[in-house]
Amino acid sequence: MLPALPLRRVLTETAETLAIALAGGLTFTYLALPAGLVSGSVLAVATAALLGRPVRMPLALARVCYVIVGILLGAVVSPETLRGVITWPVSIALLMLCSVVLMLATSSYLRIVHGWDPLSALLGASPGAMAQVIALSSELGGDLRAIAIVQTMRVLLIVIGLPNGLALFGLVVPAVAVARGPADVSVLGQMIVLVAVSVSFAAAFLYLRFPGGLMFGALTGSGLLHGTGYIHAVLPWWIGSSSVIALGALVGSRFANTTARMLVGYLGAALGSFAVSMAVAAVFIAIVAYFFPFPIANIVIAFSPGAQDTMMVLALALHLDPVYVGAHHVARFLVVTFSVAIAARRIAQKKTAVRNRDRSEQTGTEE
Repeated sequence: MLPALPLRRVLTETAETLAIALAGGLTFTYLALPAGLVSGSVLAVATAALLGRPVRMPLALARVCYVIVGILLGAVVSPETLRGVITWPVSIALLMLCSVVLMLATSSYLRIVHGWDPLSALLGASPGAMAQVIALSSELGGDLRAIAIVQTMRVLLIVIGLPNGLALFGLVVPAVAVARGPADVSVLGQMIVLVAVSVSFAAAFLYLRFPGGLMFGALTGSGLLHGTGYIHAVLPWWIGSSSVIALGALVGSRFANTTARMLVGYLGAALGSFAVSMAVAAVFIAIVAYFFPFPIANIVIAFSPGAQDTMMVLALALHLDPVYVGAHHVARFLVVTFSVAIAARRIAQKKTAVRNRDRSEQTGTEE
């Protein structure tokens, strides 16, 4: 068991990480880049990590930020948003199909072009479900370093590339990540009810082990209050912006203990697999955009193969429909979770069977 780090060191490294994230977020916002707070903080902290700085984001702080972002996402929900849910089943079905095709195409690319073994290629191609991918890799013997770098690079490229790509085509307006609607902090009673209900839902979802439980639980509680018109108050903008920056720092901190040399070694696999996955996603995005009247930015963020929590932060930063985006990412998470777990174990079993057969044949030959 690893010894606990001194509290002073943890606080110092956390403060430095948040300061770097703040500088990056404010810089991108000053440059009027879309989703500047999240993309700037991610890039700044990732760069600091690659340069050897001891970046750190405590789990407790990240959890608080997940709940806050969930509350802010729920504040965007309206009665019209809830009524629109009935129009989504076909879109969600296409998303599920997209997830399967995306994993097949990306894993094939990693195997054929970069010579990855089948297990590592499957886990490296998984769109999201990062915790499960790392756990399966450790348990079944995948190339953990390669998988982690490719997965993390894909999230970084999506966070930086998608908002700017959408803005390039005039599909989003560059803006600071704040919730829409009245921010009347003087309505103290409403604020207390909003926080209490949202935190209760977040705790319940976490207890039930719902994917992204803290964020989606808080989103559900806040969304129900705002969607029914019972609550109109929202959290102050500076609380939301601070949480977005902190979660950006969390994403960037995933590059900790990764050297620039190590990153360059897997850069081809990371960029190539990202290109393949986005090409597949683009086909399905085009299909949904052609047949349905959903805003294109909502479809792009819903179908892009990024980490679930990160994509929801992008939805907040870009002022998108959180219910539409969230429903699709939950559906994809469920598809990926079950399909990857089943496929990974089958690949591992085949690998073990082949190894045992070869060992048996070798023993027979020696005799």
